[in-house]
Amino acid sequence: METPQPVDGIELHADDWDGTPESVQPFVLSLLSENRDLKTRLSLLEEQVKQNSQNSSRPPSGDGFGKPKPAPSKPEKRQRGGQPGHGGHERHLYEESAITGMEHHLPRVCKACGTALSGVDGEPYRHQRVEVPPIVPQVMEYRLHALECPHCGQKTRASLPATVATGTYGERLSALVAWLSSDYRQSHGQLQQLCKRLFGIEISRASINRLRQDMSQALAPVVAAAHEYAQAQPQVHRDETSFPQGNGDGRNPQVQQGWLWVLVTPTVTVFEVALSRGQAMAQHMIGTADRGIVIADRYSGYRWLDTHQRQVCWAHLKRDFTAMAERRGVSQVIGQALLDRQQRFFRWWHRVRDGTMSRALFQTAVAALRQGLQAAWATAAALPIATKEKSPLAKTVRTCQQMLKLEAALWAFVDPPGVEPTNNAAEQALRPAVIWRRTSFGSQSEAGSQFVARMLSVVTSLKAQKRDVWDFLTLVCQAARFDLPMPSLIPLDTPSP
Repeated sequence: METPQPVDGIELHADDWDGTPESVQPFVLSLLSENRDLKTRLSLLEEQVKQNSQNSSRPPSGDGFGKPKPAPSKPEKRQRGGQPGHGGHERHLYEESAITGMEHHLPRVCKACGTALSGVDGEPYRHQRVEVPPIVPQVMEYRLHALECPHCGQKTRASLPATVATGTYGERLSALVAWLSSDYRQSHGQLQQLCKRLFGIEISRASINRLRQDMSQALAPVVAAAHEYAQAQPQVHRDETSFPQGNGDGRNPQVQQGWLWVLVTPTVTVFEVALSRGQAMAQHMIGTADRGIVIADRYSGYRWLDTHQRQVCWAHLKRDFTAMAERRGVSQVIGQALLDRQQRFFRWWHRVRDGTMSRALFQTAVAALRQGLQAAWATAAALPIATKEKSPLAKTVRTCQQMLKLEAALWAFVDPPGVEPTNNAAEQALRPAVIWRRTSFGSQSEAGSQFVARMLSVVTSLKAQKRDVWDFLTLVCQAARFDLPMPSLIPLDTPSP
């Protein structure tokens, strides 16, 4: 039997191996193989334990408290609070149109000698005191009389005016219920208590749910139009996160995992919940017509996109490089070299954004850095690994192999202005949704998921455009109840086709 190959520093010399009884050699080989497997498993478990938001896709909230920061060697000399040169912030006075009452107070005598004073100060000191008056609901009662016909005896009851909806709750209240239960994540019970204690309005949980669903149905065409607008933009950000959807309506009998998809542009953001994370859903969100640059992660659901139409997120790559650098041996050397190049690249990019580095100089510098990265990935991808090997080194090699396949999709941001190298915009858009998911544990039905997605689309888009959410939702209610034109999420300054 030939001398076995070294295993993690354990090397058997030919003389020692020849002196080993043949009956013992299989046992030694099995121990060496088991030792190799255990070390690989230990490395993978150690890597899994060390995962955080810096070296994996875990959110920062999952990092835990960690180790406390070491105390500074020298105490800081500067005092707490605003530092010299800081502009500071002042409380702004309300405009004249917002002032509901005003009093003028003039001094009667001089505080120094007691002489009587007269006249008016042209620029008096202004002190404003803000208060919230008791909120009383406006309850309008319509009494519909029924009168008997003196000729035939038939009673005829009056109808509501055309400007009055048949529902119990007005448009502003309906819009407020939808807004508070989405942007402020109030549950049905919390909303019920809030309406009673703050507004003096008695409303049942069933009514709250009905108002939410009415708003969701009214927003369907509004969000659909916004989706078409977003798909036509020259660059979009894409991401998705898990969002549980129950089987309360019988439409998810297998209790499949739900996913909240997001499509982000500078002014319009569209969400959608689906029971799939597949390529078909990615195509539905992005659109299959001619498009600009899609900024996303390395998820395989985007493989149908041409690499020149993709911008792979460099923040995700940084996590991969960090994970490599935290491994041992060859992986650590590869990861640290990639991290050094990535940090250099981000320093350049920050200078481009600040205007301290021209784009032409940036393009020249990136060309050289790109060649270095290609060489590093090619060297790492050529390292020999077994087909089904699961060691940390195998993970490093496979990641580098993927980088070579997607290499053309890493540099779409270099030439055209306005394209970002990271997918931070989509991840930031998903943060409110993640908080909603954690407080509500997802939704219990398809209708509930639709409400979540549509309200997130409306609130996020309106905030980006600096438009009032409450007023917009009120207009949506009025349009749905009185068959009026629906307001649009498309920016108001967008030219009509």
